[in-house]
Amino acid sequence: MAVIEKRIEDMGITLPDSPQPIANYVPAVRTGNLLFVAGLGPAAREDGATPSGKVGSDLTLEEGYEAARLVGINLLARLKSTLGDLDRVERIVKLLSMVNCAPEFTQQPQVANGCSDLLVEVFGDKGRHARSAVGMASLPNDIPVEIEMIVEIRD
Repeated sequence: MAVIEKRIEDMGITLPDSPQPIANYVPAVRTGNLLFVAGLGPAAREDGATPSGKVGSDLTLEEGYEAARLVGINLLARLKSTLGDLDRVERIVKLLSMVNCAPEFTQQPQVANGCSDLLVEVFGDKGRHARSAVGMASLPNDIPVEIEMIVEIRD
């Protein structure tokens, strides 16, 4: 088993099937050694439920963090389905984290840490990345967090 996938398994995480696009776009585009991964929402929790709603009104900061971590799991699943081997990841370069939040909510970076912390746990220093975290008035299907990712890969 590949090193990164073994680490994910040791963390008690089972990667779901990579979600299919919900509109007219492709899941990921490679140009040179960069892979641009389309935005994803959260994976389902172990109980089968998927988080929804606005952080700061429907969800707490902690629930938003959990939702972002679940997005990270979906991003890992997308990488696995695209690359076949997560050991091909050289570095997580950048994330754009969009948080569906109440107008007065200002802790989008703390929500985005749910995904960022996961990527560092999985990839170590290769998981440290540049990032933007912004608030949104709404997101598709009322998801609380959507994150897109740029990854440096090797053949």
